[in-house]
Amino acid sequence: MKQTAIALIACIMALGNLAHAQNAPQMDLPRIKISAGMHLIDTQVASTEQQRATGLMFRKDLPQTEGMLFVFEQASQQCFWMKNTLVPLTAAFVADDGTIVNLADMKPQSTDSHCSSQPVRYVLEMNQGWFGKKGIKAGFKLGGAPFKSH
Repeated sequence: MKQTAIALIACIMALGNLAHAQNAPQMDLPRIKISAGMHLIDTQVASTEQQRATGLMFRKDLPQTEGMLFVFEQASQQCFWMKNTLVPLTAAFVADDGTIVNLADMKPQSTDSHCSSQPVRYVLEMNQGWFGKKGIKAGFKLGGAPFKSH
């Protein structure tokens, strides 16, 4: 009986920690550099299901030279929404070779779905307007380690 109570308390504490973590921004993901022409992006990499599900939620701001790269196991149509995301973002849906397939501007706190126009393994989120200000659009090729092995 005592062991069952201890196990139950441990489970409740773990769920409490998980719930707390889900309401806080994830700031400690691995980082890589991605190039967009002459522009270098300091990119957080979300490669697990939990990291991708949380994404940039709960962030109050995003530095102009930073983004988040979502990495999926295989290419498929990727769809994103902005639930619990406070910063307006643009999603670049990116093919294996680094080519941007399409871009989607996304409004904060929206559950509208924004999808890739073809199967992709990568999605790069940046501050809304960043790609436009740099003249980057569909067909532009990004550089960096994720895109070199394909």
